[in-house]
Amino acid sequence: MARKTSISSLEIVSELAAQLRSTLSKLKRRLRDHGGREDLTPSQISVLLRLEKYGPGTASSLARAEGVRPQSMSSIIAALQNAGLVSGSPDPGDGRQTVISLTPLCREKIDTGRAARQDWLIRSIGAKLSPAEQEQLISALSLLERLADD
Repeated sequence: MARKTSISSLEIVSELAAQLRSTLSKLKRRLRDHGGREDLTPSQISVLLRLEKYGPGTASSLARAEGVRPQSMSSIIAALQNAGLVSGSPDPGDGRQTVISLTPLCREKIDTGRAARQDWLIRSIGAKLSPAEQEQLISALSLLERLADD
């Protein structure tokens, strides 16, 4: 009997995981739709967010951090430079390398996109969730944060 309970519990957890993943993916798409990032690839977005969070870096350090080959990172950086989102300057410690950093245009786009996504989410929560449901969402967020923490 204990094994049957374990299997049904595993089935419940498996279904919950599938629904959670699906719902979070849908929410992520909706946020992306309201944030103006439609013309960037996931790899490009990841590099921009890394530069925003950790500051400027060389192509080789970015490639290591992103887990891609240096040639792939060069292509990503070239596309971002062509879009005016990153710029390069000589590395003061090693003139053979270039330090990649965000441009003011990129910082403005990041801020504008975040504000648009935040505004959409605020309006959606206010319009679609009752005060009691908003309280439930607060409780659920603490659980999601526990799942997301390493």
